[in-house]
Amino acid sequence: MPDHRNWKPLEITPASVGAKPGAAGLAAYLDALPDLAERLTEERALVFRGFGVDPDELDTVMDRLLPDRAAYVHGNSPRTKVGRNVYTSTEYPPEFVISMHNELSYAHRWPSRLLFFCHTAPETGGATPVVNGALWLASLDDEVREAFAGGVRYTQNLHGGRGLGKSWQETFETGDRDAVEEFLSTTASNWTWLPGDALRVTQNRPATLRHPVTGEEVWFNQSDQWHPAALGEDAAALARVLPADELPQSVSFADGSPIPDAYVLQVRDRGLAAAVDVDWHAGDLLLIDNVLVGHGRRSFTGSRRVLVAMSS
Repeated sequence: MPDHRNWKPLEITPASVGAKPGAAGLAAYLDALPDLAERLTEERALVFRGFGVDPDELDTVMDRLLPDRAAYVHGNSPRTKVGRNVYTSTEYPPEFVISMHNELSYAHRWPSRLLFFCHTAPETGGATPVVNGALWLASLDDEVREAFAGGVRYTQNLHGGRGLGKSWQETFETGDRDAVEEFLSTTASNWTWLPGDALRVTQNRPATLRHPVTGEEVWFNQSDQWHPAALGEDAAALARVLPADELPQSVSFADGSPIPDAYVLQVRDRGLAAAVDVDWHAGDLLLIDNVLVGHGRRSFTGSRRVLVAMSS
């Protein structure tokens, strides 16, 4: 088994590859690469630093790094769509740390690649930590890994326009119930329409995954981000007054039994401890393999604007 303890993303600068700065220089470098997919699988994450890509030229680079840009459909994070399948990164208050996760790991289909672009760097903090999923899995106690072996069950309660959490219209980017049902029918999910135009979606998913190319097993679930014990006092207080199946989102083991608080706290804390921070400068890009690498966000001050896009 390879030793992942010293892993970090590969940083690519104009000087290191003999390229010109700017979007055109980065595009020319990418066009000359023999196999970007192979390079990304090998390195797990690539940081393009010092090119100074202008936001107006972002599509030029994205079209090369994400050949099949996908919509953020069935996503549970609060975001704003700002372009052709380009979104703001998760819009949680700056004082909060966002724990490590793989994008849409709770969904039936997840993106294979994620691309982050720094539009505006924060005044302080605000790094995007990235974690090697194999190292994250290995860092967990045997007891925790064994408990999750049967997978997890995610439950979403999506309101119809007013209520806690996200609406189903925002989540699925449509106001058409039939379109939502057509989408869900392909996702191995169970769903129920509730009074008040609300929608409950339940999905059983694996806790780990093997990469389709390397065969490497990685931690691949968002149990800690769906569990009130790992989300702070506000979430814990809400969980004390609402049944688990009425929370905006909740998680259990796949058989419906509760996940102990200590397990999700260990998952959250060891993922963050094993992570490597990618600090931001305006115009930087970060491309990650979304199966091999989890990501998060450090707290920050000032105006931070990081955009994200994904590809299947």
